[in-house]
Amino acid sequence: MRTQLSARHVLGHRDGGHVLFRDAAVVYEDDVIVHVGHGYAGPVDRHVDLGNALLTPGLIDLDALTDIDHLLLDSWHDAEDAKGLTWSAEYFARGRRDVFTADERQTIRRYALVQLALHGITTYMPIASEVHSAWAEDAAELAGMARTSRELGLRGYLGPAYRSGVNVVADDGERTVLFEPALGEAGLKDALAFLDWVEELADPLVNGVLLPCRIETLTPELLADTAAASRTRDVLVRLHSLQGLFERNFLAERHGTTPLEMVAAAGLLNDRLLIPHGILTDRHATVHGEDRGDLATLAGAGVSIVHCPQTSFRYGQVIDSFSSYKKAGITMALGTDSFPPDLVRGMDAGVHLAKLADGRADAAPVSAYLDAATLGGAAALKRPDLGRLAPGAQADMVAFSLDDFRDGVSDDPVRTLLLNGTARNAFHSVVAGRTVMADGALPGVDLDALGRAAEEIFAKMRSAYGERDFKGRSADVLFPPSYPAAD
Repeated sequence: MRTQLSARHVLGHRDGGHVLFRDAAVVYEDDVIVHVGHGYAGPVDRHVDLGNALLTPGLIDLDALTDIDHLLLDSWHDAEDAKGLTWSAEYFARGRRDVFTADERQTIRRYALVQLALHGITTYMPIASEVHSAWAEDAAELAGMARTSRELGLRGYLGPAYRSGVNVVADDGERTVLFEPALGEAGLKDALAFLDWVEELADPLVNGVLLPCRIETLTPELLADTAAASRTRDVLVRLHSLQGLFERNFLAERHGTTPLEMVAAAGLLNDRLLIPHGILTDRHATVHGEDRGDLATLAGAGVSIVHCPQTSFRYGQVIDSFSSYKKAGITMALGTDSFPPDLVRGMDAGVHLAKLADGRADAAPVSAYLDAATLGGAAALKRPDLGRLAPGAQADMVAFSLDDFRDGVSDDPVRTLLLNGTARNAFHSVVAGRTVMADGALPGVDLDALGRAAEEIFAKMRSAYGERDFKGRSADVLFPPSYPAAD
């Protein structure tokens, strides 16, 4: 079937970069684009006029929140109170539990994937908190998420997260990591079984990857086994590292190494590795405050950084700096990592954080961030057929309305969207030639019912924090209202 989408603005691709067409069209047959731009004279089976919209490649989110919103709860405490949101050592010792049932976990995944689709994300790699689980994810849970993802029509890069240890707070208030290495080994085995399941499924929209947890929660042996599996199976690995001072100090004390040295020693420092955040390189003020080779090491190995600017902004962090990483030759992709999964707001935050980091207004233009959300993500995934609207590429695209009076006047459509709009401007999306969202709605999804279910699950999630707090405080004490309640 041949379909034509026309729009006031189309972000096409030419000579290795994006270009803007005005009053243009994208034509795709089945799952492949056959024409972008003007002058298409061939027959089509269906034509959709998107009107005053910006039609772009589908957005790629490589640290995509597939959880119930947690930022509402954990982004505003002072350092001391924030310790109460982590497992206590006593909770670790007396026996952990799954806060949610298996069915509730699948409702959480469905809620999150619907949010991704509504925000214009077409390709994603999931991230979810393990704090509410007895230990980590398993293959069955991810298989369920894969089924929901296929139903909605999204393109997923999936795998169960696994770890050897967990961050805890001891009775004296000090943070550390406690380990059960056998659980990490079992988790990797389960992750490899999931890769086998994906291979048998043979669905191009479901792709298997290895998703170990934070580097400080992994033993060197588990990291090395992950690297060996990645090499043997030629699959990507996403590893949360270079995130903060606790991680760096803990690894120095326990293993006598820096995070980047530990990655290299395990055999993971290569072009199959994706590192979310990547904030704490030697350039960072809390490390050395000067370049001592970390960026060149990452670039030389072909590692991709999954920059999450909105999350960094909300937790008071900044990468130093987006332009420096790009100049070093590092592939920069984007992730959301928190709610809302809005890459448009994320790109806007990134543009302005870059100004602060580099001290100049032109540090990172909006085009650099939209490139990261499309071409950068595609490069990290080794998928040159994604992230661009060009003949031969996959028919993955999203349209953002420019008609909302609240978005103000329109100059350049990309700047107007990123500076004045949000991803809620998305109203039409296509993945592999299938319409996922039309007129702002997802066919077959009851948003009201899903929203009610999410509220009930969130209340259950919020309540469970109290049983894990090292001071034994209730959820109402941990999460007081912004203002006192009136009588």
